[in-house]
Amino acid sequence: MPTPPKILKREAVCHSRLFKVEAVQLQFSNGVVRDYERLLGQHAAVIIVPIIEGANGLEVVLVREYGAGLDRYELALPKGKVDAGESFEQAANRELQEEAGFMAAQLTPLKCMSQSPSYMQHSTQIVLAEQLTPSWLEGDEPEPMDVEHYPLSDLNALIAKDDMTEARSIAALFLAKAYLEAR
Repeated sequence: MPTPPKILKREAVCHSRLFKVEAVQLQFSNGVVRDYERLLGQHAAVIIVPIIEGANGLEVVLVREYGAGLDRYELALPKGKVDAGESFEQAANRELQEEAGFMAAQLTPLKCMSQSPSYMQHSTQIVLAEQLTPSWLEGDEPEPMDVEHYPLSDLNALIAKDDMTEARSIAALFLAKAYLEAR
């Protein structure tokens, strides 16, 4: 295992309501010095793979939500931040109710993923949600989300859709499908 670099200098570059950018100067074990900027996250997040028995076998519950970064509506899995004092499972069930209108009786953590670890301090826990029953909670979404069901057996067609581009959702779907098939 390589020796971690030594931090020579750290300073805040900018700060917003959601993010803090930090400049970091590092010296690697071979003497090379590099300047980096990293995005410091404030919260952990969850992404939920809700599975329900449908007419075509197991179906995944997805939501259509406006993505300000892309300036369009995207089809994705329910997701959100973990509030202070919440476990990943509690956050997953809350977000599932707020965004898709279901509560899960069975929640299984599958994997914790990082996004762009070279410059971003953020992780997302993938949680498989099963044994769903209808249940709504008021959330912080600015508008109601469309809820759609897709057969898990037709995953390739789902991810081929032009409005299904969110990488965490795609990775979570494949991990959940593999987990369910191995069970």
